[in-house]
This record gives sequence, C-alpha cells and structure tokens, in this order.
Amino acid sequence: MAGIVGYIKESFEELKNNVSWPTWAEGYSLTVLVAVFSIVFSLAIWGVDTLFSRIVELYFNWIK
Repeated sequence: MAGIVGYIKESFEELKNNVSWPTWAEGYSLTVLVAVFSIVFSLAIWGVDTLFSRIVELYFNWIK
C-alpha cells in the first residue's frame, strides 16, 4: 500500500513541477479544435456507413 501512495505523491509532484501546462486560451482553442474535428469525423463516418448500408441493401434486393 505504501508503494501506491508513494507513486501517487510522485505523480502529483511530476505534474506540478515538470509539466508545462498550456494557457487557458491555448487550452480553450485546442478543446474547440478537438470538438470540431470529432464532429466532422463522426459525420464522415456516418456518411460512409449510410452509403455502404444502402449499397449492401441494393445488392441483397438485387439477388433475391
């Protein structure tokens, strides 16, 4: 148990002293960028999925 507590303490020290955190403005702009990219990517996947499902549906209707 002491090993876990030591690990957590060292992790917090590492985050506090050695990590260079972005400013609030940088963090906000990067968050917006990730959100926009996620939306665009999900719409692209939805479009490809819809296209393929229609192609498969047409194929199975054709071979009936």
